[in-house]
Amino acid sequence: MKFTLSWLKKHLDTNASIDEIADAMVRIGLEVEEIENPADRLSAITVGYVKHAEKHPDADKLKVCKVDTKDGELQIVCGAPNAREGIHVAFAPVGTYIAGLDVTLSKAKIRGVESLGMMCSARELELGDDHDGIMELPEAAVGTPLADVLGLDDPVIDFEVTPNRPDTNGVDGVARDLAATGLGTLISPVPETVGGSFAQPIPVEIDDKEACPAFGSRLIRGVKNVPSPDWLQEQLRAIGLRPINALADITNYVSYDRARPLHVYDAAKLTGTVRARMGKKGESFLALDGKTYEVDETMCVIADDKAVLGLGGVMGGEDSGCTDETTDVLVESALFDPLITARTGRKTGIVSDARYRFERGVDPQSVQLGLDLATQLILDICGGEPSEIALAGEIPDTAREIEFPTSEVARLTGLDVSDSEKERILCALGFEVSRGGTWTVTPPSFRPDIEGKADLVEEIARIHGLDNLPTDELPPLSAADRHAPAILPQRERKARETMSGAGYHEAVTWAFCDAPFAEMFGGKDAPKLSNPISSDLGQMRPGALPNLLLAMGRNAARGARHVRLFELGGGYQGDRPEDQRSVVSAIAWGAAPSGWQGEKSAPDVFTAKSLAISVLQAAGVNTDNLMTLTDAPDHYHPGRKARLGLGPKVTLAHFGEVHPSVLEALDVPGPVAAMEVFLDQIPAPKGKTASGRPPLNASQLMPVRRDFAFVLPEETPAEKLLKAVRGAEKQLLTDVRLFDVYRGKGIGEGEKSLALEVTLQPREKTLTEEEIDAISARIVAQAEKTGAKLRG
Repeated sequence: MKFTLSWLKKHLDTNASIDEIADAMVRIGLEVEEIENPADRLSAITVGYVKHAEKHPDADKLKVCKVDTKDGELQIVCGAPNAREGIHVAFAPVGTYIAGLDVTLSKAKIRGVESLGMMCSARELELGDDHDGIMELPEAAVGTPLADVLGLDDPVIDFEVTPNRPDTNGVDGVARDLAATGLGTLISPVPETVGGSFAQPIPVEIDDKEACPAFGSRLIRGVKNVPSPDWLQEQLRAIGLRPINALADITNYVSYDRARPLHVYDAAKLTGTVRARMGKKGESFLALDGKTYEVDETMCVIADDKAVLGLGGVMGGEDSGCTDETTDVLVESALFDPLITARTGRKTGIVSDARYRFERGVDPQSVQLGLDLATQLILDICGGEPSEIALAGEIPDTAREIEFPTSEVARLTGLDVSDSEKERILCALGFEVSRGGTWTVTPPSFRPDIEGKADLVEEIARIHGLDNLPTDELPPLSAADRHAPAILPQRERKARETMSGAGYHEAVTWAFCDAPFAEMFGGKDAPKLSNPISSDLGQMRPGALPNLLLAMGRNAARGARHVRLFELGGGYQGDRPEDQRSVVSAIAWGAAPSGWQGEKSAPDVFTAKSLAISVLQAAGVNTDNLMTLTDAPDHYHPGRKARLGLGPKVTLAHFGEVHPSVLEALDVPGPVAAMEVFLDQIPAPKGKTASGRPPLNASQLMPVRRDFAFVLPEETPAEKLLKAVRGAEKQLLTDVRLFDVYRGKGIGEGEKSLALEVTLQPREKTLTEEEIDAISARIVAQAEKTGAKLRG
């Protein structure tokens, strides 16, 4: 929202400087973004006087002029047809930047004659469209700044209108707030009621009162759509609007002056009844911006019996617009629903001043005010004869009373404001106040944001001055209780450390995913979003794997040869709190770069299993007790997947290679190893280990390591053998590691050889050879229970 200082002073009687006004606006919540003074960019342009002008010796259309300037008499070569002796001109010396030409002047020779500066046209200085010749100024002293001669020393304030303050979309609303601070006196003139000499003859009806509650109209006959007077053109140009003609300029002026959008139709171009209704499929219209827009059933349109005239509250149409030949006009001052207006604007992409105001809310009581103000301006500038005002629908009654205990100001803010000052502030802002034990306050119709007593406290506080809020010391802090940290955050921290240490990069992706992907990863019942931010983010994710795979695909498409990603975040199986899980998800794709050790293989199911076990160990799980079950979810590759659990019912992790059909659906390369660890499914530790840190189990004695090779049926999983061996000696046996798998010569058909390294850790004394042999015998016996036999 922009306005000039002179425009503000039409509503506010003040001697405050532009800086004082800007400071006051910021203090009361009107955030000033920029102050620009046109005089600043014209500071180098001054008045010059042409003493002599003669034809250029080598060019018929050029003249050589002697010009009196602030720097003395200078010679300037000029091609303007009106360059002649005895006129005052806008002189730009060498070194001046000319915005309209995008050049910086320098000394030049034009057809062999030296030229030291320039006499400028209005277009060259961006002061208008006139480029037929140089500017001819009124008589003024040589050297006078051009801005002073043209009255352009008028700063422009640009500030941000917050959505809850639609009244400040008009200069009068800003003036009212500033007057309440004591910066001046509000002098906004109330438009005089303009009577009509005949009934409004064009029928206007409303078919949808939700979209358009009220439609005020007035016909004005015999107008002359002349160019706007200079004062109006200058005001509009100053805030960045291009003057068009008197009728269009008047509606723009009222919109900015009183936050009241209007529209003017050429009455001769209307057919039958003008209606505010919802659009129909297949309708379209040519808008004032020169584009054709399709209309649908969700949009409010203004139409006559022939065609759509425009979109209500957004933009009018070209076919019913006013031209220089227009003589009879229908002036519209209506109310449109903010939500329907906003939806229409988003669908069409139209950005207009009317849409900006209507979707934030327009004062219902401004329907007649806007018509009266526009009528008076039209009569003053264009002439004509007005009809009476016709109103279709009815003005909504927004009157409401708020019970206001004045003690709320001190209770909520700590400010000490007298009752008389509270009343003064509220009345200055347009509120009606009835004093008593508890005040009754009636907000004005232009303040839809005031709903309760806290809003009234805010109004008093911002005008009285938030910089007057009392300061106080915070009470001393008590010593913090040293409770043990919660288990889950500890596990999450350790999981992050483990994943990072393994060379995986942490990703942060959306908590949503595409619905087909959610179902593919077991999230059929995951909550769906009623208002997704994107069509492909319409459902809560069952876990992070689909998003990580898509991220991996984007990296691969940009030339990455190996990707390692993990994410620690929520997985959602339903809409209940217990359906949310804390999951560590990870994916690995592509072989890591080879080094002096040789070529590295691509990640596989065992890569995923090793990573899952590492995370579980870091989270405090005794992984020796885990069961490996092959019934992992279907988004993993059959035969290359499993889950880790404490029995068949408690699942702590899924791992495996991602199913090729899933990779194809996501359009990402494979193979991809993946794992998911469910941290919130890990049982809480008991007793003294509740912090999750196991007791130190160190020994000063050297460990003993023995290797065993067992032959067992091919279908027997290695884990079965490992568990059996671990159970042979629970006190001294600290580790069992599989280090070799062999099939081939010396091994029977359908069999395999597994080589294990067993670590024995003595606690109290060194083990004797006999003790080691006894433990070895027990290990072999335990292994034989699985169908294995010691390899000879």
